[in-house]
Amino acid sequence: MQIIEFIGQNGAWSWIVAGLILLGLELVVPGGVLVWLGAAAMVTGLLSLFVTIFWPLQFVIFGVLALVAIWLWLRVRGPGPVSDRPFLNQRARRYIGREVVLEQPIQDGVGRLNLDDTTWRITGPDLAAGVKVRIVDADGAELSVEAA
Repeated sequence: MQIIEFIGQNGAWSWIVAGLILLGLELVVPGGVLVWLGAAAMVTGLLSLFVTIFWPLQFVIFGVLALVAIWLWLRVRGPGPVSDRPFLNQRARRYIGREVVLEQPIQDGVGRLNLDDTTWRITGPDLAAGVKVRIVDADGAELSVEAA
């Protein structure tokens, strides 16, 4: 309740100070969102400096301005940068499509396969050692294979 009383007493200046604090916080905690919240607070403060606005309406104006500013920023910014390493945190997915020869047979739908420096658990049809297989899917640390 003290915040509401403070805004009621100081009106526009509290919004302007809050906007400056949010803009300053953006320097410490980068991400882009606090800039738009700070701008919305500053605009709300400037608007209430020149026009008498009851404090609940000031919160509504701030909320609408903040949502619109963030929405516009997300639309203009776009989806973000595209990684040159799309499987960075999905190590198993980079093996999809690769064809290898089984060193150990697949029995009861389960087997093991050595790829690079790792032994992977594989699932697929029962196949003998020496058969060429294609990796078709990856789920965590498990690869699914089919006969190539």
